[in-house]
Amino acid sequence: MVGTENLKRIIDQICRDKGIDRTLLVDAIEEAVRSAVRKKYGSRRDIEVQFSEDLGEIEVFQYRTVVDDVFDEETEISLEDARRLDSEIELDDDLGEKMDNIADLGRIAAQSAKQVIIHRMRDAERDVIYDMFRDREGTIVNGIVQRFERGNMVINLGRTDAILPRDGQIPKRSFKQGDRIRAFLQEVRHESRDAQLVLSRTCNEFLVKLFEVEVPEIAEGIVKIMGASREPGFRAKIAVSSIESDVDPVGACVGLKGSRVQNVVQELQGERIDIVPWSPDPAKYVYNALAPAEVSMVIVDEDRKSLLVVVPDDQLSLAIGRQGQNVRLASRLLGWRIDVKSEQRYANMENPAYKTLTVIEGVDEGMADRLFAAGITSSALLAALDEEKLMDIVRVDKEKAAAILERAALVPVPEGIEEAVNCEPAVEMKPETAMPAEENSAEQAVQVVEESGLNLSVTGDAESGESDGETP
Repeated sequence: MVGTENLKRIIDQICRDKGIDRTLLVDAIEEAVRSAVRKKYGSRRDIEVQFSEDLGEIEVFQYRTVVDDVFDEETEISLEDARRLDSEIELDDDLGEKMDNIADLGRIAAQSAKQVIIHRMRDAERDVIYDMFRDREGTIVNGIVQRFERGNMVINLGRTDAILPRDGQIPKRSFKQGDRIRAFLQEVRHESRDAQLVLSRTCNEFLVKLFEVEVPEIAEGIVKIMGASREPGFRAKIAVSSIESDVDPVGACVGLKGSRVQNVVQELQGERIDIVPWSPDPAKYVYNALAPAEVSMVIVDEDRKSLLVVVPDDQLSLAIGRQGQNVRLASRLLGWRIDVKSEQRYANMENPAYKTLTVIEGVDEGMADRLFAAGITSSALLAALDEEKLMDIVRVDKEKAAAILERAALVPVPEGIEEAVNCEPAVEMKPETAMPAEENSAEQAVQVVEESGLNLSVTGDAESGESDGETP
């Protein structure tokens, strides 16, 4: 282990392959030998270990104090013995003596030296990796799928491996060993027992960076991506704006015959991407974000950061999307809570008779819509309804129907409600909040309307991304 003639060559090769500073490796070897010598000869000895560049070997020196009478051979040496080594030595001087019998330090000492070297090399290599990748955090990296560990994917980036966790993988496609892959470098850790580099293909930033690569106008700063939201592998929305009036931000992202956006779609394994124009006006912004659905009216509540969006009855399913996906993505894109209602439901909500139904415990808006459509236009009329008839209208069991009828009888009907019952107000288009029926310039994929039924109310939560809906 010590004094090997090939040691210098081995050190040079390791430093080349691992990119470790030579001084750090030499220090690690010296520390390892020092630890091994002390394990074999005792920790009380004053030991100095040096790597000789000329000889290409490790030299170990033991220092002892010159005394007349020796009481501790590990730290003291007699004057007579010292004079044999150095004729000019004097009492109380420290004499350094090269130790020549350390070629065989024993199994335990050698194992200790090995552990020290491995530990120091890992620390040095960790520092090298951190310095190499810390400036690349937040960028796209290319690698090769190395192996799989408990659902996580290990990606070889050349000098080191990175981890692509299960939740960072797009669910629609699985890679196999040896495949080339691109991912977003999400985190570079300095101190970590696990992987130092953490990748992601599901974060919004990956989508943004892909467009920066594909669209020169974004890289140059002419077109800006103002927001992005994704449901990885299924659908995504990005909002874009331009600092130059003659540059169409949506057209720049789409590219000639859709070439630019298609490159991104292919990288995201078929994820549908809606590109919408950004607007500082939340009403206009949500109008664009909910496309291809048409919007009749938007009511803005800036204090609560919520939007009430009214759409034509036949556009409700399109605005909400499959399992609430369209409105949920729009809500995340804006960072606002979005409540989507059909024109019919909005008109019902403006009717005071309708409100006497919605205040009944156990009657939600979906039930109230069905009751209203069946001519049950107040809590008083509901209380007088036959139990079997109620079960048929709102499709509930007998026990729940009885409870609803009992609660309806307790709800008072305000005076003048009869006059309001026969009034069916149309949706009032308020000039300050109504949106023009203009065609959205975004490149949108047409979504098939899932349901033909109306009277569906969905709320998209900007924070949780959840939606609550009831199908009549």
